[in-house]
Amino acid sequence: MNIQSVINREVFAPRDERILVAVEVKRRKRKKVPFLPTGGKGEYMTYICLSVTNKRPAQLLITKVKQFGGSAPFTRRSQWSVEQLRQVDGIDPNKDCPEFDLVFDNAFDQWVASSAAEKCIFIQIMYHACQTYWEGKERVPGGLGSPAGDQQKDQRASPGAQARRKSTVGPRPRQTEFVNCQSKLTGDACTVNLVIYRCKVFFNRMKKGMVSKQSSPQVGAGHRASPSGQRPPGGSMGSVVQRASQALQERGERLGRAENQTVDLMHKAQQFADTAHKLALKYSN
Repeated sequence: MNIQSVINREVFAPRDERILVAVEVKRRKRKKVPFLPTGGKGEYMTYICLSVTNKRPAQLLITKVKQFGGSAPFTRRSQWSVEQLRQVDGIDPNKDCPEFDLVFDNAFDQWVASSAAEKCIFIQIMYHACQTYWEGKERVPGGLGSPAGDQQKDQRASPGAQARRKSTVGPRPRQTEFVNCQSKLTGDACTVNLVIYRCKVFFNRMKKGMVSKQSSPQVGAGHRASPSGQRPPGGSMGSVVQRASQALQERGERLGRAENQTVDLMHKAQQFADTAHKLALKYSN
């Protein structure tokens, strides 16, 4: 079970919500609180999650979730509705980068994701979720705040009532603005890009897992370090790359030998065909 499924089970499912996407983040600039003593609270991980309520009408929510100590349960820290999310800043519209900003009515957070691919997945899903959410609000037939309902009520009401109604009804909520985001994240053709980014995330996690295993201390007499202080063979990323390059070289040599054998077989087959043709001509006469 991945992290997103665990967060959904522990944090969102008990509140009758469903998670859409989660991204692990760290602050680019740590907030300084002058009246608190220096020193951290220990190691913790932060996730920004996008969720939707199961009840109708559905609400789109942005939640900050933390996990202290690595093995402790996940804790919901802050939550905003999509109406409070004013802007999503992708920082660089020309390349994949892990940095992004979220601007709310009462907060401004500068984040850096664990990888550029995870940030791209998060922004892509958030953009299309926001588009669907706001379009659903505008398409409510005859409902309050919808164009059809407003027009019908204005036609039935007197001019004085229309004026009073216009003065009491406030402006429509401003939709979330996405700036400095790549066009491939906010375009219509998003399925292929999502698959590509998910593959990148998968390979990045595999790479991190391999590096962590290689760098972890070996236990036992058979894995002790040499007297010179060097790591044993196979205990570094360089040795892994060396073995991989050697395997590729050996595979290239085998392919070269197979190609030469194929050429020899083609020549022998041609010679056999010529001999058979000559024999056929000889005995046909």
